[in-house]
Amino acid sequence: MSKDFLIEIGLEEVPAHYVTDAMNQFSEKIQNWLNEKKLTYGTVKSFSTPRRLAVLVKDVAERQPDIEEEAKGPAKKIALDAEGNWSKAAIGFTKGQGVSVDDIYFKEINGVEYAHVQKFIKGQDSITLLAEVRQLITSLTFPKNMRWGSQEMRYIRPIKWIVALFGNEVISFEIVGVTTNLYSYGHRFLGNKFEIAAPSLYEASLLEQFVLADPVKRKEAIRAQLSQLEDTQNWVIPVDEDLLEEVNNLVEYPTALFGKFEEEYLSLPDEVLVTSMKEHQRYFPVRNQSGELQPFFVTVRNGDHNHLENVARGNEKVLRARLSDANFFYKEDQKLKIEDAVQKLDKIVFHLELGSLGEKVTRIKKLSSLLADKLHVSSEEKHDIERAASICKFDLVTNMVYEFPELQGKIGEKYARISGEKEAVSIAINEHYKPRHADDVAPASTVGAVVALADKLDTIVGFFAIGKIPTGSQDPYALRRQASGIVQILLAKKWALELPELFDLALGLYGDKATAEAKQELISFFKLRLKYLLAEEHIRHDLVDAVLESSVMEVTSLVNRANVLETKSNQEDFKETVEALARVMNIAKKGVDLEINETLFESELENSLHDAYINVMNGISSLKMSGKEEEVYQLLADLKGIINNYFDQTMVMSDDEKIKANRLAQMVKLSNVIESFAKMNVIIVK
Repeated sequence: MSKDFLIEIGLEEVPAHYVTDAMNQFSEKIQNWLNEKKLTYGTVKSFSTPRRLAVLVKDVAERQPDIEEEAKGPAKKIALDAEGNWSKAAIGFTKGQGVSVDDIYFKEINGVEYAHVQKFIKGQDSITLLAEVRQLITSLTFPKNMRWGSQEMRYIRPIKWIVALFGNEVISFEIVGVTTNLYSYGHRFLGNKFEIAAPSLYEASLLEQFVLADPVKRKEAIRAQLSQLEDTQNWVIPVDEDLLEEVNNLVEYPTALFGKFEEEYLSLPDEVLVTSMKEHQRYFPVRNQSGELQPFFVTVRNGDHNHLENVARGNEKVLRARLSDANFFYKEDQKLKIEDAVQKLDKIVFHLELGSLGEKVTRIKKLSSLLADKLHVSSEEKHDIERAASICKFDLVTNMVYEFPELQGKIGEKYARISGEKEAVSIAINEHYKPRHADDVAPASTVGAVVALADKLDTIVGFFAIGKIPTGSQDPYALRRQASGIVQILLAKKWALELPELFDLALGLYGDKATAEAKQELISFFKLRLKYLLAEEHIRHDLVDAVLESSVMEVTSLVNRANVLETKSNQEDFKETVEALARVMNIAKKGVDLEINETLFESELENSLHDAYINVMNGISSLKMSGKEEEVYQLLADLKGIINNYFDQTMVMSDDEKIKANRLAQMVKLSNVIESFAKMNVIIVK
């Protein structure tokens, strides 16, 4: 027999960007718990609105199955003493299993006899077990929590009600003074308190109370209403999926409507209008069939169709005020010259120990110039890079960015273009903030990418130089994001710049603050970022360690080497190749990096190995320049035969100290070449 199970947590309004994750987390915990308790069940459906998280599980078994299983205990020689009596170990084992020593029998496993017993576990009733759901509710985690009233428990928002039903029975428990029952609440203004007669009626009952509880259906309802407005008004309403997700988690009963604003505001840059609507008011902007912004907006009301004209007027009033401010700020900003704006940066503190924004810009310019030289860009590009770097932060002192921080860089590009800056420089001012987040792209232009790399390097190196290193989940200066941005730029541009070399360039601008410890911390920090990146690409952990511990920390090459190893690890000869190369690296630990004396060679195999080393070293040098990591691997793999022959017929640890030192030096040289690809002796092969 089975029954449906429903659990609903009623809350004060949860921030929109937490709702979906909380719903998914709750559903996953419920399913994991049911599996752990061996309770069979059917389909699972999740629900969420700003005021509730709920899970409906169909056909949950009314009780656990009875279980009869075999338990293994101590070996026979431990279970019985010298006189053949049961030992304390045997008695303790049977007590733990709920049986007696009379139930013990012995079974042989791999030539050793072990005590075994059959134990019977009677299944419990589900209605009793389901009270444990209380712990699942309290164990939900959120980015931010709050405490309310005199309660000690911290949670995303105050819990107002809890529905817990198994069939038509209430599962009884209490959290922070709220006791479970069968009553839920509809829309805050349109609905009422109501009884849920059965879990299967949950969704339909809520809809009667003006709550569309299924977030997928709610989102599709919004999308359909936007589409209907497009058809009736001959508009194009671009649907930003992030905005749609946020709006979806702000409403329980969505109704789309539109409002308008004065056409004069269309003279503002599109970015200003769109930001005002999307970021600040959660409105959808409207365009015509040619893609031009129109003096209209679409919003989604949390309610029905009554009095929509009043709602529209209220929203128009709010937007009009914001656009009026934006128009004023935009006109005032035109009076500010870029050079004057740059000078104002000297009065803005970036960080007490790292100086002003003006000082940061100076460092960005110096570092950009050094990077341009390393990359051998053209003289024109270098000039553009230095100009873009010197003015890249000027828009931070504008009225527009002060009012709309989301526009930093974007408005700088607009203002630079208006002021007559070169197109490459204008674009770079915006691009140097990229990638702004995990889903953003790297700068497209060389100028923008160099300035972006310099800016991010200066930030992360500066904070490491003063000891502000992220620990655990604490990262107040978003240095992990900065590091990911650096990696993304290097990968996108395929720039052959080694990370330690970049750290040296940036640390060189910090004088006494630049320490060897800071550099080592930076290397370790970036290794963790790269480890995370490669894990996302499903590269085996030991292969990731092998490339991260190699002697070459050039990002593009490192990622390519990891992918080559992952591909090659599925081939039959991979094990033999790794073992041969690892053998060289292991014995090289006993040697010193000395010049090889060929006159001390005693066999043709030593000459052959030395010639192979020279050929591989030269071959790898040319292949690295062209980014052919797979061919580099093959060169190393081709050494397998000669390495094995060498070790089969040559005693490296000769009694003659000179010969031994020379042979070990030969191992060290070859090991260094192997390590430039990967530390083969950390790869696990079976």
